[in-house]
Amino acid sequence: MSKVCVITGAGGVLCSAFAKEMAKNGCKVALLDLNGDAAEAVAVEIRNAGGEAKAYKTNVLEKDNLIAVHEQIVADLGKCDILINGAGGNSPKCTTAHETYQDGDDVATDISTFFNLDKSGFNFVFDLNILGTLLPTQVFAADMIGREGCCIINVSSMNAFRPLTKIPAYSAAKSAVSNFTQWLAVHFAETGIRVNAIAPGFFVTNQNRALLFTEDGQPTPRTNKILAATPMKRFGEPEELLGTLRWLTDDKASGFVTGVVVPVDGGFSAYSGV
Repeated sequence: MSKVCVITGAGGVLCSAFAKEMAKNGCKVALLDLNGDAAEAVAVEIRNAGGEAKAYKTNVLEKDNLIAVHEQIVADLGKCDILINGAGGNSPKCTTAHETYQDGDDVATDISTFFNLDKSGFNFVFDLNILGTLLPTQVFAADMIGREGCCIINVSSMNAFRPLTKIPAYSAAKSAVSNFTQWLAVHFAETGIRVNAIAPGFFVTNQNRALLFTEDGQPTPRTNKILAATPMKRFGEPEELLGTLRWLTDDKASGFVTGVVVPVDGGFSAYSGV
């Protein structure tokens, strides 16, 4: 029987690649995204390739909405066997202009500094990454209790290992996702539900493209710093996450693996800078 894979944030660059891979592996895929059109476009691609997929416009921060979507997925595809919590992101409202403190940052009003970071932006980033992992897990993990071969994959980040400058909320939130992954792994261990996370290094997505490249396609100074700190000297491709995804969702290949956060980062986390 085909497993049912539920993916949040499924309209994005990385999670759409996850969705296509899980469909290719024989899963029935439920694509959840606040941008329903983006999720539907991916679902159409999967169906055109012979897979089974349905898109659901979903707000991962509204539990009632998640419950309603869950009921529809069960009716359409069946109970969830694999949950991939891919919804997440950052906000310009909690991104500092400077990498390190500069004279006058504590009184500046014309630029974003640590001292005037927008509280609502910080809350948004934490909610999207933490509650956006917690709430879908509460709703869909109940399907997995007492059933074999079920697992949860969270999407962490290299920020969880080594916080990046300028984006304190995102770094802290992804660190919490990694910690929560370990907590869930212990909590569900005796039920047979495995919980792990993938921590991508630097990949070009719709969210970060403007930070990495100018309008004419030239690398920004931040891109140059990222690549200088990545031993492989390039960005990752979404397809390079799929082997890790296949391994972690295969209960035969990784049946004794739970509570780990796997970096896929071109050596970023191993490099000291010298």
